[in-house]
Amino acid sequence: MGYDMNELPPRFWQIFFELYESLPRQGPGNRDCVARVLALCRDLPSAPTVLDLGCGVGGQTLCLAELLPGAIITALDIHVPNIERLRATVAVRGLAERIQPMVGDMAEPRLSPASFDLVWSEGALYNIGIEKALHVCRGLLGAGGYLAFTDAVWLRDNPPPEVKASFDLDYPTMGRVSDVLTAIERSGFSLIGHFTLPDEAWWDDFYSPMEVRIEELRGKYGDDEEALAVLDQLAQEPAMHRRYSDYYTYEFFVARLVNLGEIGECDSTPPRKCGPIFDNPLIEGL
Repeated sequence: MGYDMNELPPRFWQIFFELYESLPRQGPGNRDCVARVLALCRDLPSAPTVLDLGCGVGGQTLCLAELLPGAIITALDIHVPNIERLRATVAVRGLAERIQPMVGDMAEPRLSPASFDLVWSEGALYNIGIEKALHVCRGLLGAGGYLAFTDAVWLRDNPPPEVKASFDLDYPTMGRVSDVLTAIERSGFSLIGHFTLPDEAWWDDFYSPMEVRIEELRGKYGDDEEALAVLDQLAQEPAMHRRYSDYYTYEFFVARLVNLGEIGECDSTPPRKCGPIFDNPLIEGL
């Protein structure tokens, strides 16, 4: 849900991150959707290299590690507290040898070309524009690599003004499923499949925990009118979805490089190692 930067109270982002960083996920999705997508990626190797772009605190990253027990996963997010929380989770679960969280910008991820068998992204690619994101992902995939991502799309014309205004702030170029399919084809991918996220993927690990956490924060901030006003604003997102979910949704798209031997500038790169090759100074020494 979009927020008008010109009208935000001074403490908005402090409370926004206090809320979002505590959630199991930072957007719609669930384990069943992850499993359904992986079932479409039939030719993944037994020990694939996976990149999770815009991973947040890693809800889907952990699902990938569970469902792909041989995978080596790089999880990238630009928000440092998200990565710090994921690192802590990875350490507690004994997954440090398989999941490598890193701070980075998906627009310029500074990872070696053709390093991954699967690039994954849930609700994040729109931040840099779908066409640019598809170009970035294509360069990171090895021959025959898969791309799996979710994107918000319109289901109906003429959404209510509050819905349209919200998405215009956050995602003004949001289109329909057909628009995303066209972008996938233009970017050198072949569509494997796509499906609409079920309603429980919005609520179980995202909006329901969000509403619980908002009530906890209301108790924490008590008579702090500014903080309570921010929480009221944040509570509008699940409330809007409850009322207007027939106007918009998230769609999961699964695609693959069209020509297994043609990956543009990546053709001359050396054979891939068993794990991703980093050239990002942000994570040197980790």
